[in-house]
Amino acid sequence: MKRAHTVICLALALLPLPLVAEDDYYSPPADRTHPINVYWGDTHLHTYMSVDANGMGNRSLSPDVAYRFAKGEAVRAHNGQLVRLRRPLDFLVVADHAVNLGVMPRVQALDPLILKTEVGKRWLQILRENPIHTGELLNADSPEPRRAAIAATSTSSDQPERFFWRAWSTDGVTDPAFRRSVWEEVCANAERHNDPGNFTAFIGYEWTPSTQDPKSPNLHRNMIFEGGAEEACQVLPFSIHDSKNVEDLWAYLEDYEERIGGKVLAIPHNGNLSSGAMFALTDYDGNPIDADYARTRARWEPLYEVTQYKGDGETHPLLSPTDEFADYETWRPDTPVEQKRTEYARSALKLGLAKKVELGINPFKFGMIGSTDAHTSLSTAEENNFWGKTSLMEPSPYRTSSWIYSASGMAAVWATDNTRNALFTAMRRKETYATTGTRMIVRLFGGWDFEATEAQRHDLAEIGYAKGVPMGGDLTQAPRGGAPTLLMRAAKSPDGANLDRMQVIKGWRDKQGELHEKIYDVALSDGRTPDRSGAVAPVGNTVDVENATYTNSIGDPELARVWKDPDFDRDELAFYYVRVIEIPTPRWTAYDAKYYGLDLPDEIPVITQERAYTSPIWYVPE
Repeated sequence: MKRAHTVICLALALLPLPLVAEDDYYSPPADRTHPINVYWGDTHLHTYMSVDANGMGNRSLSPDVAYRFAKGEAVRAHNGQLVRLRRPLDFLVVADHAVNLGVMPRVQALDPLILKTEVGKRWLQILRENPIHTGELLNADSPEPRRAAIAATSTSSDQPERFFWRAWSTDGVTDPAFRRSVWEEVCANAERHNDPGNFTAFIGYEWTPSTQDPKSPNLHRNMIFEGGAEEACQVLPFSIHDSKNVEDLWAYLEDYEERIGGKVLAIPHNGNLSSGAMFALTDYDGNPIDADYARTRARWEPLYEVTQYKGDGETHPLLSPTDEFADYETWRPDTPVEQKRTEYARSALKLGLAKKVELGINPFKFGMIGSTDAHTSLSTAEENNFWGKTSLMEPSPYRTSSWIYSASGMAAVWATDNTRNALFTAMRRKETYATTGTRMIVRLFGGWDFEATEAQRHDLAEIGYAKGVPMGGDLTQAPRGGAPTLLMRAAKSPDGANLDRMQVIKGWRDKQGELHEKIYDVALSDGRTPDRSGAVAPVGNTVDVENATYTNSIGDPELARVWKDPDFDRDELAFYYVRVIEIPTPRWTAYDAKYYGLDLPDEIPVITQERAYTSPIWYVPE
């Protein structure tokens, strides 16, 4: 019987297979190239190698600790507590400041290379005379020792402890042998922790003009190299001791790609503290930006960090007065509105449309990501696992005095796999989105003929790629009578809060050259609908502040919709991005109050509504 069965099977195998369309195969095509996974990471983390991080208390947490923590290991913080991520990251950029990179730990280790320099000798003396014992300050019996240390190391202080701030201008270590040894250490750290398919460690650093610089205030950029040490370590980091002009930084990037053959990009920081300079319409010398400037910026800066610890940078209530969700983790509320116009992402995206018409190139055509800018070596963006901006702001009974800092954000990247090449390629094509710390899953596609039922299809991504473009893409060639149609879906973080709503944010330039924006509530939880005026009732609030808890008894775990622009004009430049907002949840200050038994003053917020911002899809008339 066995032999007969084998003969029958062989005979069947020799029969010609029926001709079927590719879509009829049971198994998905083996050559599928579009991304099906979202990867989570941080492109902006500092360790004790950064001169300010070390100077403000991070004396013991190295890049090695940062990588191990990001990969899910438990490590011990300065306050003596063990800390671990609830869910590991998929990728990390340790972006320590290029200026005086590695000087502080090398001075502390008595490295002869640094102690040969006058700066090294002077800093060693100051360190010995003014030690910072971070753990003792965090565990003191009163807030005064910690408060005094923070005051002494602030930018406005004239105390010896703040000596490291001179690093940005006059106390530069320029010895090539020292700089080379440190950069090789940075590259080796990333190579040692890079594990293709499981965890990606990018080689990177931060270019950091001073906060007080009159021409480049807070115009910081993070460099991300796609390749490994064999490429990235052929150059030295470009710091403000080389130039404070971002156009010189771009020239450095171009030289790297042309001469070394590697790939690199730059990510500007959240511009809410840039004194109006992040998206200024003039260059470093005060001249109006031209087509060459616009083209160069768009090439090297495809992404923008829209949210981080130092506040949120999507928009501001003065810029978007009809947006009820605009006032989120807002910093510097009292600066002039005209200054804000060139600080915030939504306004910059609109200014980019105007420059596209004027110059033929859009200089502000960027995708969205979030990252932390933590200086603790600990990439933590969750409200219930927030470890502070600096090590002196690690959890303690006293740190709620720094309540203005927000537990944000995260970079979400849709990529084919977890490797340097795949993630870097996805960043360049802007298939990314930002969150304020939540890990909600968001997909967005733009096209001309998506159907309403396709938002509920299990193969939404296949439909999106087949009939349209993903976030970060362009829509062109509008059909007569057609309008951009967006296919979108958002799902709650597996261990997080339900969703309140999904919104489309549209910006456009009309025929008279005026710039506009409009918010559309396209998907609402709990069966809510807008009233006649377009207003939507709040989703509710289940937060128990005293116990720092909430329930998912309100909101929806998933929202999906196909939306067609009802106000489309085929002759007007436009962009669309999606903002997804969660139901109210406890803020990190509420968790601190519960853990330490604190009675917080009314001015300190204890409730938040986390959110995500997708990269835009642009409509470009042809």
